[in-house]
Amino acid sequence: MGPDVLDWDDLRFFLAIARHGSLTAACRELRVAQSTVGRRLASLEASLGVRLLHRTPEGYTLTLAGQDVLRQAERVETEALGVERSVAGRDVKLAGAVRVTCTETIAAHILAPCFAALQRQHPGILVELMPDPRVVSLSMREADIAVRLIRSEQHDLVVRRIGQIAFGLYASPDYLEQHGAPDFEAGCPGHRLMTLLDDVEIDPQAQWLSDLAARASLGMQTSSQEALLFAARSGGGLACLARFRADPDPGLRRLETPLPPPVTEIWLAVHKDSRSTPRVRVALSAIADAVKALGSTLSPRD
Repeated sequence: MGPDVLDWDDLRFFLAIARHGSLTAACRELRVAQSTVGRRLASLEASLGVRLLHRTPEGYTLTLAGQDVLRQAERVETEALGVERSVAGRDVKLAGAVRVTCTETIAAHILAPCFAALQRQHPGILVELMPDPRVVSLSMREADIAVRLIRSEQHDLVVRRIGQIAFGLYASPDYLEQHGAPDFEAGCPGHRLMTLLDDVEIDPQAQWLSDLAARASLGMQTSSQEALLFAARSGGGLACLARFRADPDPGLRRLETPLPPPVTEIWLAVHKDSRSTPRVRVALSAIADAVKALGSTLSPRD
């Protein structure tokens, strides 16, 4: 069975179901109705005369034939995406969509104002801003640009440092009144920590908290920096937060710590095939300029 006999559009639907294991998740990725996803899978299986996926109570699993088709479909996908990036790289118009992925806090407080100004200057550019704690693939065209607090090691990306964000340890005045000042030398016994989930935690933050408060109990984990801030403000416990968000908040108090708080680099990444596309290039410049303009706010020196 060669990939040339398969319809690429049907293969996209099959790949989404195979990767996510459910029609619901696949339809979210593809932005179509669940019935459409199911219909395209049935169409592909009918054209091949073989079942590709088993439906189980836990979701969809690949059959042996499905495993063979998956390997070939991924090769076709790689080639198709390469063609799309190559064509997009020759687009000379300052118009069209630019998809940007970043964390929730960066999206709301840095990029949203930046892109509002960009749209006024270039109304033909549509920015799709996607706050997501997960690292999405630029190679798979899940986004055009990524703004992250960890450097990507993908070989086909152009990555540069554009700034940094300083963090600190915070708690609400009410929490500190109830629990007292943390004893850092003893590892903060009797205190609660609120942290990011392991799959989105930024390594310097996680290690710093571990060294600082080894005997504190874990009170909450979340994938959202904003949720972390509001939980700390509500008296949930100690949290490592970005200073540019937490310092101005009257409901939070920054604690002096024996270990220097982490400062995290901000990285801007774009696929090498699309970095010269005018609309992408303009968006990259706008992001870098916005972060530079906020330099002393994002990383105060005191």
